[in-house]
Amino acid sequence: MSDALLTHRDGAIATMTFNRPEVFNAMNEELIRAFSEAALTLKSTPGIRALILRGAGKAFIAGGDVALFYAQRDTVAQTVTPLGNALHAGVIALRESPFPVIAQIQGAVAGAGLSIALACDFAIASDKAFFNSTYANIGLSPDGGSTFFLPRIVGMKKAAELIMLAERIDAQAALSLGLINRVVAHEALESEVAALATRLAAGPTNAYARTKALLNQSFQTNIDTHLAQEIAYFAECAATTDFKEGVTAFVEKRSPTFNGT
Repeated sequence: MSDALLTHRDGAIATMTFNRPEVFNAMNEELIRAFSEAALTLKSTPGIRALILRGAGKAFIAGGDVALFYAQRDTVAQTVTPLGNALHAGVIALRESPFPVIAQIQGAVAGAGLSIALACDFAIASDKAFFNSTYANIGLSPDGGSTFFLPRIVGMKKAAELIMLAERIDAQAALSLGLINRVVAHEALESEVAALATRLAAGPTNAYARTKALLNQSFQTNIDTHLAQEIAYFAECAATTDFKEGVTAFVEKRSPTFNGT
């Protein structure tokens, strides 16, 4: 694995750290390919029940590496497609992972960093975090899924504003728009994310996986197909040990202990 991206596992919780703090974790070819490889590997790793994405240093991800773009400005149009495909493979892997994915956000969240944060199931931000699409500022349209996720979260007009005007917004504004789930004090960010990951990792894994699948397809399928899939997944969950434990714990007035089976 590349030093630009670090992975760590503590029991059922995995952590992926974007590790180019000297450039605010701006994404170069090495980091993009490492992210894609790690996301695809973790997606199919048995026993993982929650994943945390975080940035080393002062930022989450400050977008693409503009210095790299500048150095390759005459040839980047010919080389960007394979890198974009790698980035997108990683984003899709996050969405298809059968466990909740949490973005732990501090400092700058820009460009592809915003896209990756939007792809996560949960996003917890420091009160010092700030967000910017940034693409329009250097004459680009977005990649990484921003144009897919933003209209679904904020609507078409607000998505156009966020992308085309590329104005910086703070964590409270991001919260009000639904881009993130919570804003916490900067010094409490790591502990708050750890607590959420622990809670999710102790949850009904099969139910979470099927919930993610249903949410992923909800804007593409008609209601008949979607409801048929809902009841199919409901029936599959009803055959799990977690379901039996859940209803037993409810009747016995105690907290359930889910094992993910």
